[in-house]
Amino acid sequence: MIDTLAEPTLVEPEQIRLGSGRGRRFQGSEHGAAVSYFYVDNQPGQGSGLHWHPYPETWVVLEGDVTFAVGGEQIVATAGDTVTGPAFVPHRFTNTGESTMRLIGIHASPVIIQTNLD
Repeated sequence: MIDTLAEPTLVEPEQIRLGSGRGRRFQGSEHGAAVSYFYVDNQPGQGSGLHWHPYPETWVVLEGDVTFAVGGEQIVATAGDTVTGPAFVPHRFTNTGESTMRLIGIHASPVIIQTNLD
């Protein structure tokens, strides 16, 4: 259940930081939002493990080059591209460029639900 906030809120990066890196995890239900997201900041060769969600996911590439494996397809994307993945389909992504890759992974859910396959 989503708590409806009477006023807009500001969520600063330090409040949702993942570990000591630059990545962030925004859980919508904690902030009165109907969506959640990961902000990913990866160096070359870094990425996610294989996993799936019971809802669609949308990635917006902010910087760099990234290769997505979604189901049986490979999708190469660069800054400015948007990639979508359907619910229940295993996927992963890897920074396949030569510099920092940044993206936002938007989860169509107020709570991040993820089943890891690796």
